[in-house]
Amino acid sequence: MLYYVIKVIISASVIVAVSEVAKRSSLFGALIAALPLTSLLAIIWMRSEHVQTSEIAALSQSIFFLVLPSLVFFVLFPSLLNRGMNFWMSFSVAAMSTVITYLILLQVLKAFNITM
Repeated sequence: MLYYVIKVIISASVIVAVSEVAKRSSLFGALIAALPLTSLLAIIWMRSEHVQTSEIAALSQSIFFLVLPSLVFFVLFPSLLNRGMNFWMSFSVAAMSTVITYLILLQVLKAFNITM
């Protein structure tokens, strides 16, 4: 149980650090957020739990493919905000566009027999 509490504390600390740093500097907040900290933590947790390396490799490959459609959000969201759309509408449109892009990517990967 203590192990899970430690995992939660470390993982939550990363999120809090990003939001607090971003209040002071959007550049440094973005730098921390852009680091694959969540992925790295997940991989480290899996390794420490003696998960098979093939499963860790599969996670890493899946992350690679799924990062690509997530970029849609980070292009569309600020663009909509800068065009005067309100925050929640911009967020919703960007998030839904990202989900649609994920679904398209999954179909493309399936067409090329790439499994995730």
